[in-house]
Amino acid sequence: MEKSGRPEKKRLFGLSLLLSILVLLLEATVALVVSIVYGVTQESPNTGLGGSAMFIFLLPVLAVFATAIAGALSVGLVFPTVWLSGVLGRRFGGREVWWWVPVVAGGVSLVVVAVVIALAGGARAGAVTLGWFLTTAALTVPALLWRSRRERIFKPVALWGAAAVVLTAVLGGVGLATGVLKEYRPPALTAADLPGRWSDGQGGTVTFTADGRVTAVDIDDDLGGWGPENESTEPDGPEGEDTRCSGQGTWTYEPGGGTWSQEVDITVDSCGFDVWYVGGTESRPTLYQYIGDPDSWDLYELRRTGGGP
Repeated sequence: MEKSGRPEKKRLFGLSLLLSILVLLLEATVALVVSIVYGVTQESPNTGLGGSAMFIFLLPVLAVFATAIAGALSVGLVFPTVWLSGVLGRRFGGREVWWWVPVVAGGVSLVVVAVVIALAGGARAGAVTLGWFLTTAALTVPALLWRSRRERIFKPVALWGAAAVVLTAVLGGVGLATGVLKEYRPPALTAADLPGRWSDGQGGTVTFTADGRVTAVDIDDDLGGWGPENESTEPDGPEGEDTRCSGQGTWTYEPGGGTWSQEVDITVDSCGFDVWYVGGTESRPTLYQYIGDPDSWDLYELRRTGGGP
């Protein structure tokens, strides 16, 4: 079959924009799955099911917000990349060629990464390189598809993108199930592991003894955090008041049903502690309480600094 001598029609700007938004959303979904799997392998506090339930509840709102962001990125980054790659191709080669797209995307990504680093106050060289590479790849794919003249492209892009999301999730799940990716779990402590001195790194210490006694010195007692039943508590003292407390009392250890549910209950008359949870690693265990909303992962931690008296 002979090809027509007529030039192929360019896709309308609106359709190209929709295609770019679709690709960016698929890329963002893959990145979200990767970040979730990676997060499971990293040391983290136990936020329970509240954060997951809230995430599901807000999913429609997040989808709308993500679509708006993808649209802005398409107009502000993807389209300029396509346009500039076409200009450079015609200027230096007499025609548009595809390989100008990743070249221009690399330059645009370099600017984006530089701005992010400036706002963040610096970053390590390895993180900068990885960020530049991933940003370049994420920008190149929608830009290449933007300049494509293929008519029926939305369906295969959606199918391949969905397949990439599912494959990423399956590989992550298999990696965690087989132990190739090691899921983080708090260290399994016993009551015999607690005696000794634990410090908050700011002058405050808690010293446990094997007979169930405890001495607290300058421990923050007004965290505005969540108690054992995840009920928010508000600071009682005036702003700027010294909320550190000291005193002697007792402690108990509750192993719970697993490492995530371990609790240490410290009772000191002059302090109003909530229960302490176990975190850290086998070689560096911690005791922590939440400061404010558990989803913020802002913790008040105690680390072991020495043996008991």
